[in-house]
Formats: sequence, structure tokens, C-alpha cells
Amino acid sequence: MTREFIVLIAIAAHIGLQLSFVVRAILRPHREAPSRAAWVLVILTMPVIGMIAYVLFGETNVGRERLAKYRDVSRKVRRLAAPALMDGEFDAVKTHHRHIFRLGQSVNGLGPLGGSRGEVLADTNSAFDALVADIDAAGETVHLMFYIWLDDTNGLRVAEAAKRAARRGVAVRVMADDIGARSFIRSVHWRDLRAAGVLAVSSLPVSSLFLHPIRGRVDLRNHRKIAVIDNKIAYCGSPNCADPEFRIKKRFAPWVDIVVRLEGPAAIQQQYLFIQDWMAHADEDLTSLVGGVPAPDRNGEVVTQAIGTGPSVRPSAMPEVFEVLMHAARKDLLITTPYYVPSDAMHDGLCLTARRGVRTVLIVPRHNDSWVVAAASRSYYRELIEAGVRIYEYPGGLLHAKILTVDGEVALVGSANLDRRSFELNYESNVLLQDERLASRLAARQEEYRDASILIDRDDLASWSKGRHLWNNTIAMMGPIL
Repeated sequence: MTREFIVLIAIAAHIGLQLSFVVRAILRPHREAPSRAAWVLVILTMPVIGMIAYVLFGETNVGRERLAKYRDVSRKVRRLAAPALMDGEFDAVKTHHRHIFRLGQSVNGLGPLGGSRGEVLADTNSAFDALVADIDAAGETVHLMFYIWLDDTNGLRVAEAAKRAARRGVAVRVMADDIGARSFIRSVHWRDLRAAGVLAVSSLPVSSLFLHPIRGRVDLRNHRKIAVIDNKIAYCGSPNCADPEFRIKKRFAPWVDIVVRLEGPAAIQQQYLFIQDWMAHADEDLTSLVGGVPAPDRNGEVVTQAIGTGPSVRPSAMPEVFEVLMHAARKDLLITTPYYVPSDAMHDGLCLTARRGVRTVLIVPRHNDSWVVAAASRSYYRELIEAGVRIYEYPGGLLHAKILTVDGEVALVGSANLDRRSFELNYESNVLLQDERLASRLAARQEEYRDASILIDRDDLASWSKGRHLWNNTIAMMGPIL
């Protein structure tokens, strides 16, 4: 066998392998055409790097066993949950909002429930003050879930409160993402939690960063932030278990977050999401906490619906929720997000909302912790501004709050960003709520962000160099695979 013949065989084998990757990328289900095109371009233009990248990041693969476990647990929890929790109370929802909550129900099966009370907390430190006080007052259960948990002031305050609760006989369960909270999980603080009687579990554990891609993608993470106390009190919002100074990325500090404290039926809905995650990782059946619980006190007027998405839920779920809210707006649509890398449908929906006369405001950080996201986000500015969207960049730290308010009546708040990672890769938890008082307070907080921000207009875009526009648009082209 001549050397030339060996070279020809090697070239043919390489081309065959390359084409097989292209075919797989094209045939992969639940993928938008731009994403397929981007991956085909990468595989063809950078053959070796492109194929390696596709293996590592090309498919939403959480692992077969893990995916099966998540889905089995979800079916079990849904089957054993109280019928009232699943059926909901659509009579409590205004007629012109019911289609929004019908869509929300299609995600996890949870219907809207009325009778909760809600409070927008002043800031991150105030939120942790309230959380620690609620943990210290807990009598039965404390359930906590965070993406990042740091051993700073707030992180250790929550850990100490959890240990105190466990020592007095409260069932305390905590979860933290195995990548986001990797240092904390492998620290003495995690061991101390367990020594005090806290049941502590890492979410989506990764044994080896190098070998894990064989089982599933390393970057599919649990980004949820949930706290449920005694099945009566729940917290939802954007902060990790950390100080606003966020020392692991302190040059972008302070991180400006939003937290809503809820009392009433909303807590049982958050419990439902926590239990699904817990039972997917721990050999403990907690379905009784949502199966036969007595109806909590209904002293409020807030209608809530928990929405949890992730790789084991249909990929279009979270984008659909955002889009239906955009299209529901009649007077005002305010969006606050740290990361804006939307799907085409969502971007078009936002432009359409502005074009039909709705006051449409988008507030993002001026200095983003991800230069890639910052560039991709700004590539959309021209179309947004031309459509009438008012874009503001917040300069006072990293605006990390994720809020969408519609007409001061309906709001969505939680962990999901307006980017493809939140839509397709991460496990996220949001609360959809209807209440003029609470929604207006969330909108007022957004207006505070807007007042402290810099308006970006056509003149600003005109001042950008062609090189900057070229850079932003080039990065945005890779948006479907970032």
C-alpha cells in the first residue's frame, strides 16, 4: 500500500466523518434553522475544532440515564400532586390574561392559584435578611436551591441558619449546582451542613470535567433559585446565595438583583419544582408535600403560577412564555435582563410590540460580565431602536434582575434570562403572577433602573465604528451555538 493511497484513505475518512457530523447537525430535532446553519458552517470551515466543539456543545444532552430519571420523577410528582394544584383556579385570572396562564400550565401541568401575598424586597441583602429570619422561624421544612453559593457573608449566614434549623429538628434540604457552587460544595462549609443534619445534595454532579462529556454536556446546569419554608413561604428571583459584591466577578459589582417573597399557595407551587429536582438526585420521596397538604391561608390577591423549564422539558417552553407575554401587552412592556441573545421569534415579537404602539422598554447592563453576550446583544440594537424599542444600559453595576412586566398587571420574575442558554440548556424557575399592586411594584423597580440608566439612540449607534458593528454582528452570527 503506497503512501499516496494511505493519504487518500485518510482524506476520504475525514471527509466521511465530517459529513456525518453535518448530517447529524441537520437532522437533530428541536433545533432552529439558524442553529443548524451555524453548526454546519463551523463543522465545514473548522473541521477538527468544529467536530470536537459539536461533541462537547452541539446537542442538548443531559445524559440518557439522567434524562430518564428526570422524566420519571416529573411524571410521578405530577400524578401524585393534589388535583387542585394541577387544575388551578382560572376563575381568579382575568379573562384577557387566561391564555397566558393556559400556556404556563402546559409547561409543568401547574394551574394558576389565587390567594397569595407578595412583597418586592428592597435589595439583595434585605432579601437574605428576610430569608434567614424565615429559616430561623421554620417549624417543619426548609428547602433551598441555588446555582452559585459562595462562602461570603450572605452565603455563610444562610448556611448557619440552615444548620440552626436542622439542629432543632427541622427537615432542611439544600441543593446547589455542582459547577456553579463547586468550591462551596467541596469546602468545609458543605461538610459542616451535613454534620449538623442538613441533607445536602449537589445538582447535576460532574465527576470529571474531562470525562463527563461522554455522559452528557458539562454546561447543562441547574440555574434555579428557590427557597420554600414550611410549605407556606417562598422566594423567587435572580440572586445567587452570595453578597452583591460577588467576589468571583467583583469588577462587575455590585450585582443588582430582584427578589419577591411570597406567602400562600405560591409556596406549594415552588415546592413542586423543588421536589422534582430533589427526587431526581436523592433517593427520597417527597410527594406527600404536594399531594395532600391542607389549603394554606388565602389572605392575598396575587395569582401565581410556577414555571420550571430545562433540558427535560420541551425546548420551546420558556421562549413561548416570554413571547406570549410580549404579544399580550397593550400599553406597557418593561423587560429587564442581563443577557439578551433572543431567538428570531422573540426578537421579532419585541419589535412588533413596539411597532403596534406599546411603550416597550429593554434595560440591560452597560458593562456585561460576558463580552460575547455583550457583543451579540448590541448587534440587535439597530432593529430594536428602528422598531421603537427604548433601550437603556444600566451603568451602576451588573444589572442581574430578570423581570418582565405587562401593563402593570402581569409579571414574570425568576432565574431565566432572555438568551438561548436559559431557553435550551439550563434548568430555570420563574413565577408568573397577576396582581396590579405587586406587578406595579415590580414595574416601579424597573423604572428605577431605567432612571439610573443611559438611553441608547440612533446617534449612539452612528458613533460606533464599522469595526465595532462588524464585531458585534459576527459574534451574533454564532449566537445559535453560543
